[in-house]
Amino acid sequence: MSRWRAPKLITAAALLVAALTPISANAAPRPAPRLATGPVNPGFETGDLTGWTVTEGTAFGPRSVTDAATYWGGPFHHKGQRHLWGFAAAGDEATGTLKSSSFTAPSSLSFLIAGGWDPERLYVALVRDSDGKQLLKQTGMDDEAYVRILWDTSRWRGQAVHLEVVDRKGGGGDGAWAHINLDDVRTQNAARDDNGLTFRTLGQANQPAAASHDYADYAADPLRPQFHYTPYQGWINDPNGVIQFRGRHHLFSQYYPDAPKWGPMHWAHADSPDAVRWRELPVALTPPPRATPTDNTGIFSGSAVDDNGTLTVAYTKFTDTAARPGATPETVEIATSTDGVNFTAGTEVVSQPPAGSSAGFRDPKLFRDPTDNRWKMVIGSGDGGHGKVQLYASDDLRSWTYAGVLAEGDSADGPMWECPDFFPVGDKWVLLYSADNKQFYETGTYDGKTFHSEKKGLLDAGSDFYAAQHYRDDRGRDLAVAWMSDWKAKEPTRVNGWAGAQSVHRELFLRPDGGLGSRPVAELATLATGRIAEVRDKTVSGAWRLGRGDTSRLKAVVDLKATTADTVVVRLKASGAEATELRYTKSTATLTLDTTKAGYGTTGTWSAQVPAAADGTLTLDVLTDRSSVEVFTGDGTALTARVYPRYRESDAVEFSAGGGGEVRLKSATLTRLGSSWTD
Repeated sequence: MSRWRAPKLITAAALLVAALTPISANAAPRPAPRLATGPVNPGFETGDLTGWTVTEGTAFGPRSVTDAATYWGGPFHHKGQRHLWGFAAAGDEATGTLKSSSFTAPSSLSFLIAGGWDPERLYVALVRDSDGKQLLKQTGMDDEAYVRILWDTSRWRGQAVHLEVVDRKGGGGDGAWAHINLDDVRTQNAARDDNGLTFRTLGQANQPAAASHDYADYAADPLRPQFHYTPYQGWINDPNGVIQFRGRHHLFSQYYPDAPKWGPMHWAHADSPDAVRWRELPVALTPPPRATPTDNTGIFSGSAVDDNGTLTVAYTKFTDTAARPGATPETVEIATSTDGVNFTAGTEVVSQPPAGSSAGFRDPKLFRDPTDNRWKMVIGSGDGGHGKVQLYASDDLRSWTYAGVLAEGDSADGPMWECPDFFPVGDKWVLLYSADNKQFYETGTYDGKTFHSEKKGLLDAGSDFYAAQHYRDDRGRDLAVAWMSDWKAKEPTRVNGWAGAQSVHRELFLRPDGGLGSRPVAELATLATGRIAEVRDKTVSGAWRLGRGDTSRLKAVVDLKATTADTVVVRLKASGAEATELRYTKSTATLTLDTTKAGYGTTGTWSAQVPAAADGTLTLDVLTDRSSVEVFTGDGTALTARVYPRYRESDAVEFSAGGGGEVRLKSATLTRLGSSWTD
């Protein structure tokens, strides 16, 4: 039970005496009692609910204030010793509300929030005392790790308000993450942390409504990438249907518009003149109306081809059999468009998966096979713990014949291969597939029926590159784009109403060793808006800052022969409190991307072997956007990670010599990149 002191009662006799007592002409009226400048016990550091009142339910109580520092997925990142964990008292099944003490509304207010995403049933609200109106509210992001929300409350400054923590979402059904967490409410210096750095302004209340936004609103969000495709609101994952059609590059994406979470899949659509600058188009494919409130029937991943001037897309029609009993879960449909924007209704062309597809049957990729000049289609599958790719053939894109298993892995490659792609590059064939949150490639030969693998690797060795899809543009370049995330990733941008981003378009090429390399598409250079810094023949000992840039491109050539340090360190998106660290270790020829101190989001280290070039140099091309880092080396190695800095000041690029010694830079340039969004 909350601890609070009841006010002293005023007796009727005392009121009568007060009413009959004359007021001196010189006596000043007694001022109204002043409210506190913030809620009592704003960080629950008392170890209980002092200053807070349980107003209904059992979700909150003495046990909900905890000193637990970690949960099943890592640290909470709370402030101080204690915080309010909405799961601790009675689990996800419980519901309830918790009210703070009253205080005077400040100009700005911030707090840490975590827990489930549900704007209608799970949130923290600012409530006006006089009429009980909810002025602002914020839900969580389906994660226990805290994110800082910052509110502009100046329009209510001086009014009596309180906070309300609301949990009306019981567990069960879709009740995962059915709790809400709170810590460290700040009403003074709300935008500043104790280290003197400035919090990035996060929170759904800061985002213009989806119906009224324009491209300028993309720049207002401090975590939104500026030269990567993202949904304004909602969720995206796999890129689909990538193609250059009638001169314009088309990018479709798995999309759920109603929440920043996976749901009934649509196909979002954007196009571009150069695969860099994007324009939103209407949603291309839409699932049928839900049969039940939890029906997730939708349009899964697929691909596109130009069939004599008709844009033809093939995709997996997924049917949620829990909502629609008796249906086949995954079939293949096609739809067409003559203008590249408006599509016909889907037509089923493959009604059942072939035998040996127990783990799934999805993500058709169309291609024209030069071995027999027929249309072919590869589809991801798996059986018995082994991923595989099924092959189909057709003369007209409508009537398809099963042609067998194109390729199959073993238990080490994952039980299901998603998003396969198959295409020639140079004198080799390339097979792409995604499994276990990794993007694999294999290069080898193809005889018209079976792929014979010769070389295998990761197309990107980082944490956030999945479901890559290839197309050949009008210039004959082999381009690819991928979902810049994975299924295990944290999504702090949910607090702003959106989740997911696509990588920059990349050009693929064969390396001398037969592997597959990639580099940013050349047109990305047209986004450059000015040189921030440039040096040549620079020796670095200790730490040295090249420059600052929240959306920038670093190009550097390190002279490894003249570098006496064993480790070359590049701190990206750096401040005194956080950074994403890129390290190259000479003795092991290992390049490592480290996000353990990068801010919010997934943390970890990812590495790749990158031998020095023949001239003894290491060439780096690093793209840093507001919530991403993409690293490319001269030999085509790539490492990508989503990172979400906490502070506005986290935008520096710094070099240092790890473990002593010196780093020799032949050259380094830092260039600011502008927005890819166009009207």
